[in-house]
Parts: sequence; structure tokens; C-alpha cells
Amino acid sequence: MVRSIVITGASKGIGRAAADALAEGGWSVIGVARSSPASFPGVFVEADLADRTKTQDLAEDLNARGNVVGIVNNVGLARHERVDAVDPDVFAMVMDLNVRPALQLTQALLPGMRAAGFGRIINITSLVTRGLAFRSSYAAAKAALESITRTMAIELAADGITANAVAPGPTETELFRSNNPQGSEGEARYLSRVPMRRFGGNFGAQLVHNKLQMRACGATESALSCSKQMKRGEYEQGR
Repeated sequence: MVRSIVITGASKGIGRAAADALAEGGWSVIGVARSSPASFPGVFVEADLADRTKTQDLAEDLNARGNVVGIVNNVGLARHERVDAVDPDVFAMVMDLNVRPALQLTQALLPGMRAAGFGRIINITSLVTRGLAFRSSYAAAKAALESITRTMAIELAADGITANAVAPGPTETELFRSNNPQGSEGEARYLSRVPMRRFGGNFGAQLVHNKLQMRACGATESALSCSKQMKRGEYEQGR
């Protein structure tokens, strides 16, 4: 059986980089986003994961394929906001998109993973969970995703299924630039935490690939964070 893996938010940025790396590594890749890119190293499905019903339709489709034993939950949404001005509706929207599709889609794939005695779950979080100004909603959502990753790992390890979080540092994706334009205060704030004062390559995608290559008896319940020459090291493992 050819093992397939689904990647959400796969049309660009970290999701697309992960798709390229995993396809090169031998995985059959299924990408998901609201719109298809001009090219993609696998099958692409258009779906708006902000819609719970459409997410469920996708979940049922993936489950019916019978060979999807991996998932990279990458879709997300961030907003620039001061803590005293966080809009409850925006907070709920950011929390929902960053967490609910990851749970909903992973749940749908668990029967197939258990039947195969093998499964790989990667949740893309962020270094903002350690504290960063103007990211209250996003940090809360990614912290929740890290927490549920630990629960998944504990509950699913006996079934041969690993669950890990990968927390990239500042990476020049469209989402990052939409919130931190070149020359902005936000860009300066991120660069102040990087000794080399420049953004690095897409280490997040490589860590996703490395995690998916590990045996089921290997690492699970970890949160790997990465950035180019961050103050605590180029790669570090957090808990």
C-alpha cells in the first residue's frame, strides 16, 4: 500500500515546502487549501477549513481513501492585536481555525492509522507560545494545539501512532509578511530575537520530514522549535 499524507494550508509557505520535502521522501501527498497552486507535487483538494461542514466533508473523503496514515496540520490564521483590544469574535475565529480542523481531520484518519498499526501526526505551532507582543489570539491557539498534541501522543502511542508539534521561528511566508511588512516594527521585533538579524530558510519543513521518518517507537509528545540562529540554538527541543 502506498502511504499517503495530507497537508493542510499546503498551497504556499511552510505547507508547500513540507509537501515538496515529503514528496521527495517517497510519500504520496494530498494538499489542501482554499485554492489550488499552479503546480503541486501530488493531489490537491480545494476546501475552506474555516467551514466546519466542508471540513467534515473533507474528513470523510480522506477516510474513504483508506491509505492516508499521515497528516500535517498546518492551516492557521494570525492577527496583530493588543491584549486590551482583542475582539472576542476575532479571538474565537483564530482559535477555531488553528485548532478545530486539526482535531476534526485527525479524528477521521485514526481508524485507518490504527488498522495499519502506523500513523504520523504533525501539528505546526509557533514560537509565539513562549511569549510575543501583539499575538494574544494566535499564541493562545497555538498553545492549545501544542497541548492537544501531547494528549494525542499519550493516547495513541500504543497504536503505533506518533504525534509531534513543530514550532517554526520567523519564516518569510505570505502570512508572516501580511502581519510584518518589510521595514515594519513587527519585522524589527522578530529580528531582534535573531542574533544574525536575518530570517532563515524553511527549517520547519525539514523538521516535519525528519519527524515523519522516525519509527513508531521513536519520538512522540515533543514540541520541536526551530529558527535560524535563535538565541537558544538553531534547533531546540521544548517541553
